[in-house]
Amino acid sequence: RGYPIEEIADQASFPEVAYLLIYGELPSIAQLARFEDQLTRHTLLHEEMKKLFDGFPATAHPMAVLSAMIASLSAYYPQRGGTEELDLNILRLLAKTPTIAAFSYKKSIGQAFVYPRNDLSYTQNFLHMMFALAAEPYRPSPVLDRALTLLLILHADHEQNCSTSTVRMVGSSQANLFASCSAGVSALWGPLHGGANQQVIEMLQRIRADGGDYKKYVGMAKDKAANFKLMGFGHRVYKNFDPRARILKKAADAVLHEMGVADPLLEIAMNLEEVALSDSFFVERKLYPNVDFYSGIIYRAMGIPTDMFTVMFAIGRMPGWLAQWKEMRADGTTRIS
Repeated sequence: RGYPIEEIADQASFPEVAYLLIYGELPSIAQLARFEDQLTRHTLLHEEMKKLFDGFPATAHPMAVLSAMIASLSAYYPQRGGTEELDLNILRLLAKTPTIAAFSYKKSIGQAFVYPRNDLSYTQNFLHMMFALAAEPYRPSPVLDRALTLLLILHADHEQNCSTSTVRMVGSSQANLFASCSAGVSALWGPLHGGANQQVIEMLQRIRADGGDYKKYVGMAKDKAANFKLMGFGHRVYKNFDPRARILKKAADAVLHEMGVADPLLEIAMNLEEVALSDSFFVERKLYPNVDFYSGIIYRAMGIPTDMFTVMFAIGRMPGWLAQWKEMRADGTTRIS
């Protein structure tokens, strides 16, 4: 939409960025206040949808639950046409996706669902629904709230990738908004697309299981014969430092300091970061830490489990999908893909 990501990430809230992507311009103060209020008022799920969660085993992958539950919104909010209803369904999906995600997490660990609160922001509400317990109060840390805001903004939209193209392709058949975005979740689920930050953590776990000798794996990454690749370094689009990673590095440092986490995986990650930023092999090949490297570190430090990482990606990418779907439907010359 014409704004540098550094400027947007530093100054905007996630709802503000969502509005920019979906409607093509930054909202006025009054428009943003109304938009945020509407998002807050639509975070609740229909009570009958809680029964659908009961049908999933506790071991169900949260992406399976997210895709199915987003598709099921079609049954509760059928698409009858009209700009006003379309805008309302956009609001509904943007508001309810974090609730669905948090409920799927609570289901997986056997805890009671925590309902959203109208006095919390979009990101605060998600942290509250994820980590609050019925037996004690919970207030999201400002540092974690800020980090989550950055993570969602930096994932909000990024070219015609697999999931975005899927949303547009499914929508080109005039499938409804919920069905189209459910398909986008399924596309994102693939490890070659949305699972990169999860692969970072899995790599760190492998290094730890092998005694934590990160230098051994740095050596393997340099050796073509070893057929080993360090996950979370370099990017197919960015041939220099990923600008999103530069922003997240500061957030990662702040979160690790805030949480005081003594985690051997994060220690290995910081050692790898130091190598990648100073070793001539990585510097000359521009294999810098990317957004997936830092997002995985931040999510782990925040206490978000690894199998929720791709769900977090989906929450962040939702405004981009909504904007792309809306743009496609408004184009009278669109043909079925």
